[in-house]
Amino acid sequence: MSVYEDVTYEVKDGVGLVTLNRPDSLNAFTAAMGLGLKRAVADAVADSAVRVVVLTGAGRGFCAGADMKLLQNIAPGSTATRAPEPKQDFYSGLGPDVGPHYAGRFGYLLQARKPVVAALNGPAAGLGLVLALYADVRFAASEAKFTTSFAQRGLIAEHGISWLLPRLIGPAHALDLLLSARKLGAAEAERIGLVNKVLPQATFMQDVMAYARTLAQTVSPRSTAVIKAQVWKALCQDFNDALALADGEMQKSFASADFKEGVAHYVQKRAPAFTGA
Repeated sequence: MSVYEDVTYEVKDGVGLVTLNRPDSLNAFTAAMGLGLKRAVADAVADSAVRVVVLTGAGRGFCAGADMKLLQNIAPGSTATRAPEPKQDFYSGLGPDVGPHYAGRFGYLLQARKPVVAALNGPAAGLGLVLALYADVRFAASEAKFTTSFAQRGLIAEHGISWLLPRLIGPAHALDLLLSARKLGAAEAERIGLVNKVLPQATFMQDVMAYARTLAQTVSPRSTAVIKAQVWKALCQDFNDALALADGEMQKSFASADFKEGVAHYVQKRAPAFTGA
């Protein structure tokens, strides 16, 4: 289906579907998977036919975390567990550049101008849960389970989860999940705000793709790019700076083709034909 190692990528109806593809190991994360994921997302961002990226896992799980066979081979004092990744600039020039604020393994997902939707079809643990936190929107299948797992492996809060998780669910819930490494189900994940919504297991991917198609077909890709950048930038700003940035971006939007189309399709009572310009 694709040329990305440990990952597949396909495009349909304006949606780029990126699938972690090691189902026999619950999609345990490898260096090759990391490279394949980044390349697939880069291709989705560069493809004008794609307006939304959906990230999911093959088989019955999303991602069980780092491959334990690889972890067993880490020597004391080791600081690198993956191959060097090619440097790619995901900044589109739309909205503020959030890249300088979000480094690390998955920071490029926040810089990518297209919305990233995580479809958590099954277990997400450790690094797999961290990956899900870098998505803009998260949906969970009704039978999905989650755990931070780090404390049960003698590890610490890795890859930015100590910053992201408290901002999503609050410090108390974040500390509970990080310190105990306990498992939680989809319903509790929705209740505390870890996921946006729980969807039925039987129709999970159909429901997620329907949401993604709505984004692809009914809203301005220029608007979503700027709004995404605004929100992630605002987490590193005070209110006055965020307000000033929004005022400047509003003036730019008035000059865009998508603004003109946004007004025209509403007045003419027809479906929108946004171009992203």
